[in-house]
Amino acid sequence: MTPRLNLPQRPRRNRKHPAIRGFAQETWLAPQHLIHPLFLHEGSGDIPIASMPGCARLDLDGLLREAEGGLAEGVGAVVLFPATPEHLKTELAEEAYNPEGLVQRAIRALKSRLPELVIVTDVALDPYSSAGHDGLVAPDGRILNDETVAILCQQAVSQADAGADIIAPSDMMDGRVAAIRAALDDAGHTEVSVLSYTAKYASAFYGPFRDALDSAPKAGDKKTYQMDPANGREALRELELDALEGADMVMVKPAGPYLDVIRRVREATTLPVAAYQVSGEYAMLKAACERGWLDERKVALESLLAIRRAGADMILTYYARQAARWLAEGGLP
Repeated sequence: MTPRLNLPQRPRRNRKHPAIRGFAQETWLAPQHLIHPLFLHEGSGDIPIASMPGCARLDLDGLLREAEGGLAEGVGAVVLFPATPEHLKTELAEEAYNPEGLVQRAIRALKSRLPELVIVTDVALDPYSSAGHDGLVAPDGRILNDETVAILCQQAVSQADAGADIIAPSDMMDGRVAAIRAALDDAGHTEVSVLSYTAKYASAFYGPFRDALDSAPKAGDKKTYQMDPANGREALRELELDALEGADMVMVKPAGPYLDVIRRVREATTLPVAAYQVSGEYAMLKAACERGWLDERKVALESLLAIRRAGADMILTYYARQAARWLAEGGLP
């Protein structure tokens, strides 16, 4: 006869029934936590992205369709990334602040059709730079910080003029949050939020994104401005500076390989924390699931739940609409 253990604590009692597990659940995931990244291009029709199954470069009609569909499914925010034609890419990235540029026109179209949609815009020069870098490039290859920030301010104001709700600088230049905040306020956009890419790492997980936008650097890499993947404490230094400079929200990018950084940032600030489940994370899950090695619904939702558990209040993810549908069908697996 098996002896009965004398255990005053039996954690399994809180797992014995779905309703009881619900009482004890510490983290929850809902469409309200998701932001949908969308790729734009000039011209007509949608162009599938081979390395990101289910994603495409969208024309304006496709963009409106995707945003409207996501909104109906509970995903109330999108972030826009443009694929700029080569002939518009220049050394000084002037197209970044063109009031009739692709992003600016897209914002106006979205706000006209879906005024309740929250529009987040990326602020960086790589989609518009002939060099493919987030900042201006000196003849000797250095990325120029202060000169870049001046252009980023023009870009941010042009996006706010078009109707953007949240400006998200992803460039990682020093001092850009304070400068953008001042430029927005001076232009009368005091209600426009700044979501800073506070800890954006020089990660190998961005490959499919750069394919999607043809925005990889033509020479060199981004290690002099994006963060070293070996560093965690440095994220807290960037966080402190961004908070002092007026950021309304902060972000860690990528998400899955940097859950520890998300947790450290969450514990160090009262600001809302975002995390970006980047293209490489998405592509890995898609590839494994297409081969039948993983259950896509289960692993995708688990990955998003893990990001929430680490401390993210919002998640930028290419799974946004799929996740919203899965959650509506019956919640987490």
